[in-house]
Amino acid sequence: MIKLNNTLTSNSTILELAKRTIEKERDAIGHLATLLDEDFSKAVDCILNSKGRVIISGIGKSAIIASKIVATLNSTGTPAIFMHAADAIHGDLGTIQDDDVVICISKSGSTPEIKMLVPLIKRGKNTLIGMTGNPDSFLGKQADFILNTYVDKEACPNDLAPTTSTTAQLVMGDAIAIVLLELRGFSEADFAKYHPGGALGKRLYLRVADIAKNNQIPAVQITTEVKQVIVEISKKMLGVTAVLDGNKVVGIVTDGDIRRMLNNHDNIKGLTAADIMSTEPKTIEMDTLAIKALELMQKKGISQLLAMDKGEYSGVIHLHNLINEGIL
Repeated sequence: MIKLNNTLTSNSTILELAKRTIEKERDAIGHLATLLDEDFSKAVDCILNSKGRVIISGIGKSAIIASKIVATLNSTGTPAIFMHAADAIHGDLGTIQDDDVVICISKSGSTPEIKMLVPLIKRGKNTLIGMTGNPDSFLGKQADFILNTYVDKEACPNDLAPTTSTTAQLVMGDAIAIVLLELRGFSEADFAKYHPGGALGKRLYLRVADIAKNNQIPAVQITTEVKQVIVEISKKMLGVTAVLDGNKVVGIVTDGDIRRMLNNHDNIKGLTAADIMSTEPKTIEMDTLAIKALELMQKKGISQLLAMDKGEYSGVIHLHNLINEGIL
């Protein structure tokens, strides 16, 4: 059992230890930028012009970082696959195809798995990029290009647990992904294509029509009695109804309008939608991005918009819809 050091449990000490860790990793990342050289440019150019995928491999904590870099590359337009270094030498080497570029990640560059894997990769025609903290290591000497992720010391006080070194690897992977993204001209529309289910993607592709079509369409005529207006708002469960004169939108009645009416009138008999409606309803076209609907609601301080299809009333989009979609 690990013995708790009770002398380090004060709030100030805990915060100081956390700050020290963050500062050590910050300094290491700052130094990482000075290690970039021509090999980085050549490695990126190789990936950019490859007809295949990027295969990224590692062992231990480096394997976890490799998986994250693969995810980042895939989401930003560069096809990538993770291959665990230990599994590779036990059958998964077939993952690598002729046109693929291989990145091996290893802090030391000389683990037994890397020493076994690298010669097998070198037997093919694949370009090997080594991401290592030791350019003079086995991996460094065998790689076609070296991405130097040297760190002076781990944030771990024992200089054992991979902390600063894995952060450096992660940042180097992000640098590769973002440079490739820029070079490919990867746009917001491209991002949405790769992230259709996420909140970020929805901000870029989800339109008012996609949401409004799932709502009921509350509507009353200008001459409809207030009692029926209340019924319509309650029935359609959107806290609002459009007021029409024939097919033309002439106003809107909200829950707030109903409350104000009840405060101002002891007897509502004889009142119609025309008596309580707001005459300048805020509208939005169905083909507008849903994020624009959110921006309009926030700007106007409202929670519903009437959705229009080429000028014709077609439904309602509610703030709760946007919240449920994860846009807000």
